Amino acid sequence: MALFLIVMSTVGCAGHAQDSRSATPADLAPCPDSPNCVSTKSKDAGQAMPPLPYLKSGKESMDRLLEIVRSMKRATIVSTTPSHLHVEFRSALFRFVDDVEFLLDDSARLIHFRSASRTGYCDFGVNRKRMKEISDRYLSPSAKKD
Repeated sequence: MALFLIVMSTVGCAGHAQDSRSATPADLAPCPDSPNCVSTKSKDAGQAMPPLPYLKSGKESMDRLLEIVRSMKRATIVSTTPSHLHVEFRSALFRFVDDVEFLLDDSARLIHFRSASRTGYCDFGVNRKRMKEISDRYLSPSAKKD
């Protein structure tokens, strides 16, 4: 019965595949109208999250992000440059893919990010929860090495 409810909940949120990544690593794609995306660049309060501040440098900030995502379950680093990181996260049960991108803004000394489901309409808050966890870990005192 529990499995039936999970399947029905998932089917109820099903939709077509979305282009969930930016065309280039120079900027982040906007979130779609669906609630399965969060971004530091979104104007929609339901999708918006605050950007992360740099640590001492962009390199140190990127190294910290890499350390965090490498320690997370079902995370695959797709690509990384000094200013852009693309990670795929897969759900445990149905293996749905969420794309997470980080973009370093040297001039503002901020890290912008976007986390979005590739398929479906709703995500039951998974993207927001994941980005909150990454943000909390990034901002924890142990991350700020002075």
